[in-house]
Amino acid sequence: MTTIAAAARNAWAISPFGEGIEKYDGLPAEVLHDEPHRQLRRYLRSTPATTARPVLLVPPLAVATNCYDLRPGQSLAEHLLEQGHETYVVDYGDITFADRNMGFEDWIDDILPTAIARVSALHDGAPVDVVAWSLGGTVSLLTAAAHPTLPIASITAFGTPIDYRLIPAVQLLRYADRVLGSTLMTAGTALMGGVPRHLTRASFRAMAPVREITKPWFLARNILDTEVLARTEAIDQFIASMPGYPGRFYNQLHTRLVTKNELFSGVINLTRSRAVRLSAIRTRVLFVGSRTDAIANGPAVEAGTRSVPGARYAAADGLSHLGLVAGVDARDRAWKHLDAFLAEV
Repeated sequence: MTTIAAAARNAWAISPFGEGIEKYDGLPAEVLHDEPHRQLRRYLRSTPATTARPVLLVPPLAVATNCYDLRPGQSLAEHLLEQGHETYVVDYGDITFADRNMGFEDWIDDILPTAIARVSALHDGAPVDVVAWSLGGTVSLLTAAAHPTLPIASITAFGTPIDYRLIPAVQLLRYADRVLGSTLMTAGTALMGGVPRHLTRASFRAMAPVREITKPWFLARNILDTEVLARTEAIDQFIASMPGYPGRFYNQLHTRLVTKNELFSGVINLTRSRAVRLSAIRTRVLFVGSRTDAIANGPAVEAGTRSVPGARYAAADGLSHLGLVAGVDARDRAWKHLDAFLAEV
């Protein structure tokens, strides 16, 4: 009877009518600067930092900052605090139709340079270690390339694809673009002002079809395992909080990165009169990838060592895309590479 009662309680908790298995409000943090699409927060520490350089967490677009603080034990932010780093995060907030004209330039010329400068100023001008995931790594690299004098000590890019030809998930998109042309391929997002959040969430789920199809059976099999249920719940909440892409940004992403593969070429043509060259990057760069990442597999990430001067690659095979920064095994497979990289002088 005890087992049946526990199963019933868990089933109710994960149902649309329940309150969930685990309530997690995130690490305590203070807001240092608050403007649209550029809120800067500092995670609060219980003890003084033991490292000289601050860390700035840069999320991708269309992702909430809880990617770095998913739940206890799956929080990169918590890990960095434990390692003695003063840790900050920049939050882009919601993206709506009103933001349709925002493009890569807004991030690499304004949002990220401002956040980096503010964090550096809080530490008497110390250079900042930038830690990013997925497209967060892309905008971080472009920021460093466009503004080589920024106080950036290093960039660590988890799951940031550089050679899109090596990603199976986007090959159909690349083929369709060759047949139909970029104008037609981006016409829908142009009309919508970007990619609405519900489409972003559906696309992310579609990248793991097996998980979505087998999820009911998976939950039923683990109905007595509250830890497994809590992990699944945290991922669902993460996906449910994803915002959308601005129209101009998505257009640039589709045409310049996905179809023309300009990141791998090392020259990104943001406009007809402006090109950003990865060869201008003057800071240390580490790419961390996984061969089992369905969104940006290891080879596509490792290609960054051929496009960014002096960049290195570390393998964290066995992890998913989100798993690189929030997986149960991320500490031992992915974060250890970050720790060693940040410890270098």
